[in-house]
Amino acid sequence: MPRNLKLTLSYDGHDFAGWQIQPGRPTIQGTLASVFEHLTGEKTLPQGSGRTDAGVHALAQTASVAIQSPIPAANLARALNDILPRSIRVLKAEEMPPDFHARKSAVAKTYQYRIFRGETCPPFLARYVYHHPYPLEEARMIQAAALVEGEHDFTSFAAVDPERGRDGEEINNVRTIYRSEWKRQRAPAAWERQGEELLYTVRGNGFLHHMVRNLVGTFLMVGKGSLKIEDVRRILELRDRSAAAATAPASGLFLVGVEYE
Repeated sequence: MPRNLKLTLSYDGHDFAGWQIQPGRPTIQGTLASVFEHLTGEKTLPQGSGRTDAGVHALAQTASVAIQSPIPAANLARALNDILPRSIRVLKAEEMPPDFHARKSAVAKTYQYRIFRGETCPPFLARYVYHHPYPLEEARMIQAAALVEGEHDFTSFAAVDPERGRDGEEINNVRTIYRSEWKRQRAPAAWERQGEELLYTVRGNGFLHHMVRNLVGTFLMVGKGSLKIEDVRRILELRDRSAAAATAPASGLFLVGVEYE
C-alpha cells in the first residue's frame, strides 16, 4: 500500500519555468520528481496545490506524493533537501490519509504581491519584487482593492487561455470554470505599506490563471490615474479580460500558504 505524503515547500521561482513539468525546461514539479527517483528509485509525479507560473515564488506551497519507500517522513525531508537545489526547500513532510490531495483537499490560499517603491531597488531584492519607483496614489489603490472583497465573478481578471482554469488546472472548456462552484470566489484583499514596499495580500477559495497579477495590474492603473476607482467595479461586471489592465510581472508574486480542513 503506497504511503501518501504531504510536503510543504518553499521555493525561489526565478530560475524555473513554473510548477508544472515541461520537457527540456526546469520546473519545480520536474525537479522534485527527479530527486524522488534518485532517492527511492520510484517514478512519481508530486501534485501541487496549484500551478505557480514561471518566476512566481512560494513561501509555503503544498504537494502530495504517493511512494512505497519506508524512509521516515522527517528523514525523507532531510534527504530531499540534501539533493534539491538551494532554491527549493522541503520545510516539512507528513504522513497523510490516502484521500488527501494537495489541490483537491485545499479550502483556501493566500497570495501576496510585493512592489518596491524606493528609488533604487537593492540587488538582493530585485528578483522578489516589482520595482515601481514612479508616482502612485496608493490611497486610491487601497480603495479599489476593497471593491473586489467578497464573492465575485473574476472572469475579467483571468488569463485568456482555453487550456487552463483555476490555479492553472487543465480543463476542456474554459467556460465551464466560470459556470462551476468556482465562478463566485471569496477574495478578501488589501494593500498595506511596509517600509519601502507596497504589499497586496489576497485570500480566496480558488484563483483563476493570472488572476492576482491581473488584479494588481489594474490597481496600478488606478494608482497612476489611468483608471478611476469605480472602474474596478465596472470591469468586474463586464466579465471581459480585455477590460482590465496588463498583467503585473511575476517576480513580485508569492504563494504564502494553503489551508486545509
